[in-house]
Amino acid sequence: MKKFLKNLGLWIIIAMVIGIVVGVFMGPEASMFKPLGDLFIQLIKMLVVPLVLVSIVSGASALGETKSAGLIGGLSIAFMIITTVISIVVAIVLGEMFQPGASISQTTVTSLVEGYETSPSGAAPTMGFWDTVIGMIPVNPIEALAKGDILQIIIFGLFVGFGISALESEKRQRITSGLNSILDALIWCIGKVMLVAPFGVFGLIADATGTFGFDVLLQVANVLWIDLLAVLIIGLGLYPMCVSLFSRVKLKDYFRSMLKPQVVSFSTASSLATLPVNMNACDEMGISKQTSGFVLPLGATINMSGNAIYYALLAVFFAQFYGIDLTMADYVSITVVCALGAIGQAGIPGPTLLAAAVLVAADIPLEGLPLFYALDRLFDMIRTTLNITGDAACAAVVDRFARK
Repeated sequence: MKKFLKNLGLWIIIAMVIGIVVGVFMGPEASMFKPLGDLFIQLIKMLVVPLVLVSIVSGASALGETKSAGLIGGLSIAFMIITTVISIVVAIVLGEMFQPGASISQTTVTSLVEGYETSPSGAAPTMGFWDTVIGMIPVNPIEALAKGDILQIIIFGLFVGFGISALESEKRQRITSGLNSILDALIWCIGKVMLVAPFGVFGLIADATGTFGFDVLLQVANVLWIDLLAVLIIGLGLYPMCVSLFSRVKLKDYFRSMLKPQVVSFSTASSLATLPVNMNACDEMGISKQTSGFVLPLGATINMSGNAIYYALLAVFFAQFYGIDLTMADYVSITVVCALGAIGQAGIPGPTLLAAAVLVAADIPLEGLPLFYALDRLFDMIRTTLNITGDAACAAVVDRFARK
């Protein structure tokens, strides 16, 4: 009974079900519960900027230390970043192709977000390539923090983190210890905020169901199969192709050995919990323990292609949902935030804050985010399975070059 009472995920699902029932029966009058959701969203917004900055600086300072591992570190990071970017592009293309968020009428949708402003034309001004690149670099990092410009905050955080990693060992350890303490404090804050999540989810779902009807929830479920399709393209296409072309591991050995860690990761939704099983799978493939011992823990920390697919799909879905036309600058922002945000992802419990950061980076309202909470466990199981599959593929590729 005590375990049941402490199961936050279960309470969120219960709150969502109750919210659906209340919304169906009360109709538009269910909007009286919306302030509960607004309070929850406001608490999340309060923590997004400091958490992203501290986690990125902390993650980058640790990542920078991999230079001591020489070629293995460089190849591992390059593989993870490149495959993550490809995964994001696949997710965006599928999202634009199947338009999961585009079927609800614009008149109804705009009522969900009061006070949301767009430019007079209804879309952001078009930016060129160099405008986008230059705009990623903050002229004043303090101003970027105040404005909540997530992309500029990530770039600034990476610079500071790599600068910390270049310091003498004693100085670096003092700073990283302090950063980790601040990160722990922020994570404590997130834990407390998540205690009110069931109330926030109830308020937002009741309001959304009362305003839109049950159709909006069925539309959210459409994202699930598109996410699964993107994961299959990367997991059964990109990663096996990399193993076949750039490693010494035979594809049949790769697929056979990965079956057990994939089952474990799907059931636990944890890359770290799957780490020992994944290491054993790499041993079966003939990958050296030195390579797998370095690449797999690193991958469990920063290789989040499955997460990146999910966040990119959320951004595309909500842009369509709110009738926002994404520009090339928005797509670049989504890609960069998804890819680089994974560096600090390991310190963040659950997907909520980074998903919020991706939406903020593309100037998309956060109010609809709790619509996905009830399905998040299933999304988490899918993306974690892809993450650990990519870790093993990276180890196989890197091992070939490391032996040379």
